[in-house]
Amino acid sequence: MTNTGRLETFADGVFAIAITLLVLGIRVPGATEDLAQALGAQWPSFFAYAVSFLTIGIMWVQHHRLFTVIGRSNPSFAMINVVFLMFIAFVPYPTEVLAQHINTPGWTLATFLYGGTMVAIAILFNAIWAYAASRNGHLLRENVALAIREAGARGYWLGPPLYGVITLLALVHPVVSLIGFAAFALYWALPISGVLSGTDQAG
Repeated sequence: MTNTGRLETFADGVFAIAITLLVLGIRVPGATEDLAQALGAQWPSFFAYAVSFLTIGIMWVQHHRLFTVIGRSNPSFAMINVVFLMFIAFVPYPTEVLAQHINTPGWTLATFLYGGTMVAIAILFNAIWAYAASRNGHLLRENVALAIREAGARGYWLGPPLYGVITLLALVHPVVSLIGFAAFALYWALPISGVLSGTDQAG
């Protein structure tokens, strides 16, 4: 067993790089273009950027909350986090694809790519928590109560099916899915939505 310091530092770096790369998907208008028209035409990029920035930022907050109650690591747990971070680093790609294909025939498929990435991240969030809390909480800090473990399990399992439903709403219209992704990001930003939000003193 080792402490989680290096793992948290690595995770913070990946989150920071992923959230910064999002802005590179927004093209700077050329000097000869009508600036107002060019900026107006880029609304899909701005919208996708805002949704993904909030989503990655909130996922970082939730990941930090996890490690207020997770105090130990091992190679298997570290690898689960590596796979999780692989999908976090991937988020700028589906964000750009979605922004570029709004109002094109590929819009629905682009939404499915974006939503599928969110589903994978949500599943891995559950995997991180499930592994840490398994075997009588073998990676959790010693003063973490059973009630906190149960609250975490109940809270995080909702993520994958809800992201899946939001993604499937693209079959109705992709805009509905985009609104759903934005609303879900804002929901997780609320203090009451963080299943571990009351445990910041645990460590």
